[in-house]
Amino acid sequence: MRRIETITDLEALYGAPVPASLTKVADHLTPSYRRWVEAARFCVISTAGPHGTHGTPRGDIEPVVRVSDPRTILMPDWQGNNRLDALRDLIEDPRIAFLFMIPGTKTTVRVNGRAWITDDADLRETFRKKTMLPATVIVTEVAEVYTQCAKALMRSGLWDGAPLPEGLPTVGEIMADVSDGALGGPEYDANYEANAIPRMW
Repeated sequence: MRRIETITDLEALYGAPVPASLTKVADHLTPSYRRWVEAARFCVISTAGPHGTHGTPRGDIEPVVRVSDPRTILMPDWQGNNRLDALRDLIEDPRIAFLFMIPGTKTTVRVNGRAWITDDADLRETFRKKTMLPATVIVTEVAEVYTQCAKALMRSGLWDGAPLPEGLPTVGEIMADVSDGALGGPEYDANYEANAIPRMW
């Protein structure tokens, strides 16, 4: 099959960008973009580094990021599996992209920028939840903010409450598959949420 290898060939297949797709881009969090981002409790962050690319889901019971000012957002890094894929990337390549999602709306908001990581004790303290503090905080300097076309969520029916596909494997089944039965299994699935809750923050 033919491989598209030049921008000219690619653009010839699509035509000019829709004008609104360009005019909606801001270089900072405008008041309306700020309200939207501050309402989101879930996002996916994308990073790239010498060991590859990573898309990482992040969520919180409160807004997933804190807007420090129109050009700066703060994200606490809570306990996870300690792979540190995105954080390792940011140490070596500060580029970061956020895709903010809110259940029930087909709108998504994208933020692109450059990020760095801090373990500042006073800043971490402002994110305290009961006895837990984030290990670090990701500080992002905003470069671009824009809404994403809603067609992807319209096509997928993401929030329509459709039943799960028949035969969809669970995480326990996936782990058992890749580890030849050494990890995962039905017990992992049955106990995961109860085991995870004490480590949520």
